[in-house]
Amino acid sequence: MLLEITDLSKNFGATEVLQHVNLQVADGEFVAILGPSGSGKSTLFQLIGGIITPTAGEILLNGKAISGEKGHISYMPQQASLFPWRTVLQNVVLAQEIQSKANYTQAEDWLERVGLAQFKEAYPIELSGGMKQRVAFIRALLSEQNLLCLDEPFSALDEFTRLDMQNWLLSVWEAHPRSVLFITHSIEEAIYLADRIIILSKRPAHIKEEIKVPFARPRHPAMLATAEFIALKQHIFAQMETRKTND
Repeated sequence: MLLEITDLSKNFGATEVLQHVNLQVADGEFVAILGPSGSGKSTLFQLIGGIITPTAGEILLNGKAISGEKGHISYMPQQASLFPWRTVLQNVVLAQEIQSKANYTQAEDWLERVGLAQFKEAYPIELSGGMKQRVAFIRALLSEQNLLCLDEPFSALDEFTRLDMQNWLLSVWEAHPRSVLFITHSIEEAIYLADRIIILSKRPAHIKEEIKVPFARPRHPAMLATAEFIALKQHIFAQMETRKTND
């Protein structure tokens, strides 16, 4: 098991944000996390990334305790967070540069693969939203950590660009498997992308349900209109509505 989270809790003063969370992610598994706003999804990522420390519980990566330690995961935030004074190529190698391992040849190869080679000397202001997200994802991918934590990376995109980015992400991930934790507010996105979906309660958040997504890979947009997809979406929506009112 790559990631093992056991009995994890986090308080900020008197405010309890996470409560006895138990979660595992296997090698090469894509896990989506759904939950209401303010339920602690981003706090969970900060704990895994070592930005903050847990009030109780344990976080293991490859069997090693990593609570409070930075540098063990790749992270992609909601916004692309590209430095405006750095070119696309310079932004891509940033994570490697911090580790004194910048590989410009590898970065240029990846930009070629995702259709951005001609923009390697461009600046972020010259890119579309989808292009910026591609750059941010390649930057996270090149950090060479085994776990990618993606925090609503497509939330600011329009519907068509978002579907395009979902398909692009799946194509890259299926060709180069990596364990992924993916935060989203979109039930449809969670089903379309993930192997397994974790539903969090409202704060203090705990895991209310885990759902194994029944669709084979590779995924195709046509599945979004199938009766099985719609039924699963309705089930998750009903569960989240119930938990919103009753938890």
